Amino acid sequence: MTILDGKKVSNDIKNEIKQQVDKMKAKNEKVPHLAAVIVGNDGASLTYVGSKVRACERVGFESTMVRLSNTTSEIELLDKIEELNQDDDIDGFIIQLPLPPQINTQKVLMAVDPSKDVDGFHPENFGKMALDMSTFIPATPFGILELLDRYGVETKGKHTVVIGRSHIVGRPMSILMGRKGFPGNSTVTLTHSHTKNITQITSQADIIISALGVPNFLKAEMVKDDAVIIDVGITRVPDETSPKGYIITGDVDFENVSKKASYITPVPGGVGPMTIAMLLKNTLLAREQRM
Repeated sequence: MTILDGKKVSNDIKNEIKQQVDKMKAKNEKVPHLAAVIVGNDGASLTYVGSKVRACERVGFESTMVRLSNTTSEIELLDKIEELNQDDDIDGFIIQLPLPPQINTQKVLMAVDPSKDVDGFHPENFGKMALDMSTFIPATPFGILELLDRYGVETKGKHTVVIGRSHIVGRPMSILMGRKGFPGNSTVTLTHSHTKNITQITSQADIIISALGVPNFLKAEMVKDDAVIIDVGITRVPDETSPKGYIITGDVDFENVSKKASYITPVPGGVGPMTIAMLLKNTLLAREQRM
């Protein structure tokens, strides 16, 4: 069994990006600039955005954090997005989700300039991805592809089962794993909360990508020997024995499933670090396109 070490691979990617940024600086070119908009005080979102800002510092990017209050109106947020769209200094920006209930998330994501949409959530970028055109791939799916690629995990002709159909992970993954090329060329089954006999389906899978958000959902009896397991789930589970009062748990019963798997991602340290690395990679691509 091989651990798909997202921490190590994401560090490799950041080092590669830093080398490219150093070359830009040597030529006196403008370095990439990533902005993040956060509305409200959600603890997990603040932690996540903070780690993005630190990652920018590490690779030599400029970064801007735009913090808005929980009472921000939809109009105010849309005005701020338009300001970022028009700002030539900013190459890419993200809107940290979730947004407060008074704001229509879809409307907000639609307002982002597709050429600065480094999260890959705009319908124009999603459509290009579905049509195999070059575009920004959402960071988490992009990270999963990169892990499979760098570890040389065979995907051609394999049966991939995706659990969860979110627009951020499940649905794009189902498209990307079925596309021509590597990683891809697999036969994909997309499962979700209404799927019947899910164990029957997962136990036939060569590759399982779980993005459900249900701790320890995928059990050993649901997996065949030598399957490749990608765990996208990340849930805080209360635990009085932990100093933080909680532990981070994935969708996969790691202890038991890992005994059967050929490759598996840990939680934490698997897909999570890759998401930030690929967001940086998308921002670098955005800068190169704007040049």
